[in-house]
Amino acid sequence: MASKAPGKGSGGGETKRADVSPIIEEVRRLIELMVEHDLGEVDITDGDRKILLKRGVYGAPVAAAGAGQLPPVQAVAPIEAPVQEAPAAKFVEIRSPMVGTFYLAPSPDSDPYVSVGAAVTEDSVVCIVEAMKVMNEVKAECSGTVVEMCVKNAQPVEYGQVLFRVEPS
Repeated sequence: MASKAPGKGSGGGETKRADVSPIIEEVRRLIELMVEHDLGEVDITDGDRKILLKRGVYGAPVAAAGAGQLPPVQAVAPIEAPVQEAPAAKFVEIRSPMVGTFYLAPSPDSDPYVSVGAAVTEDSVVCIVEAMKVMNEVKAECSGTVVEMCVKNAQPVEYGQVLFRVEPS
């Protein structure tokens, strides 16, 4: 793939290949902004389209790029929902309704909403997912007994991630 000439200091502006899609150009522009503002991750959702870009390797520092080079960028395909292990068909999964931080109790000194062996009804609050400093109560939306807690307290969770498994009653 041919690279485009840098836009700054070239005198003639940027040149674009006619066969490059607008999406690729948008991703390139986002990468340049990530480098310019020293961002490690950009996550954009526009309707049904989702773009997640990450720079560097997790757990390792990002090396500074030489002049005219972009640091490594990992483009991730659109995300439907996190892949989970196939549970036994007899259990109902309670999934996270959003990205955030999972909490078992309303405050650090309170008892947890539920634990393994606890009976729940459709209206039972089972946990809180904090997103942008807003505490969102998650209800069981099923009746039964909690048989598995799949997330630890104060752990980050993704949209659709399994939080609990319930044996229906």
